[in-house]
Amino acid sequence: MTERTAAASTAGATRERGAGDGATAEFERLYRANVEAVTAYFARRSAEPQVVADLTADTFVAVITSFGSFDPRKGTARSWVFGIARNVYAAYCQAHSQQQHKLLRLAGRRDLGPDQVEELLDRIDAQRAGRDLVTGLATLPERDRAVVELVDIAGLAPKEAAAALGLTPGAVRMRLMRTRAWLRKHATTTDQIRSDSND
Repeated sequence: MTERTAAASTAGATRERGAGDGATAEFERLYRANVEAVTAYFARRSAEPQVVADLTADTFVAVITSFGSFDPRKGTARSWVFGIARNVYAAYCQAHSQQQHKLLRLAGRRDLGPDQVEELLDRIDAQRAGRDLVTGLATLPERDRAVVELVDIAGLAPKEAAAALGLTPGAVRMRLMRTRAWLRKHATTTDQIRSDSND
């Protein structure tokens, strides 16, 4: 399922449930404001266009099915969507590592058309540096890595990242400061190793 078909099917699902045109329009605004960022989030994690498309679609299906439960007092809509995207990716990783539901996923998957694959390959290529950074962050503790991914890579504000991760904004700022210092030190060491090997 592509982003376009996900939007069409989820918007249709909203109408079928009897939601008003206001909810449909609000979801459409939310979708349009976040689909590129969510696709980039998954493109940093996978080089497979079909996986990126499926995870993006799964995220917005989860968004539309829980749209009524969004509480703006707990954070922004953007942080809520990224919280859902993180949960979708975690579920995907767990299922993939345990090889559960593999046959079901393959049997029910519609292949992307050549234009759709090309568009997603362009997006994946554009996120290659971010994917390399995410791979390099693998040595960090899970929460520190998640903070850097959401704030520095996905562009969320620390307050939004705190809401998505279930942390306090102060804890996010501390983790961000500590992790950025470690990354600067690590980048300097890596650059030094690269320059020594080029000599």
